[in-house]
Amino acid sequence: MTMSKPVYLAVYDTWADWETGHATAYLARAGYEIRTVGPSTEPVRSIGGLRVQPDLALDDVRPEDSSLLILPGADLWDTTDELAPFARKAREFLDAGVPVAAICGATAGLAREGLLDDRAHTSAVSFYLAATGYGGGERYVDADAVTDDTRGKLITAGPTEPVAFAREIFRLLGVYEGEVLDAWYRLFHDSDAEAYAVLEKAGAE
Repeated sequence: MTMSKPVYLAVYDTWADWETGHATAYLARAGYEIRTVGPSTEPVRSIGGLRVQPDLALDDVRPEDSSLLILPGADLWDTTDELAPFARKAREFLDAGVPVAAICGATAGLAREGLLDDRAHTSAVSFYLAATGYGGGERYVDADAVTDDTRGKLITAGPTEPVAFAREIFRLLGVYEGEVLDAWYRLFHDSDAEAYAVLEKAGAE
């Protein structure tokens, strides 16, 4: 079954291609269409050298047509303001009540946009975000991934937690829940072979 609204994966030069693979692969298996969105529809290259031609440009993405916006990390988040329009788009999504999930450097982009000042969040380390000069240091949580639902739903994670990042996305969208979600996380994070039996029984392997 294909879900009615796609998940948008932001892609831009130097995007960290390993950070979103678990999430997009299993969202697709659950019936979500994954559409890539770039600064334009011109091809971009990931930090690993993968060439991707975006399905559509950022200006053409509307929250009301979306299930989720995923923002991966990228070197450009910390070296230029070139990706600031993606942080502004995240604000648009959150204001419309549509979820956003940001990992690694994208969390710094959201911090600069002021989106973490009054939301619980995490990142690589607290002082990484502190360097942005943002006002949300007291809301920083030392955890693998954090979901905040105070004003819209926002997921944040650090660069070493792509599996926890995916876990929070699956929980938020109801892809997996309870024992099955826990088993999925244990399988891919801890290599727990016993968890596979739970997923196999649920048809989620």
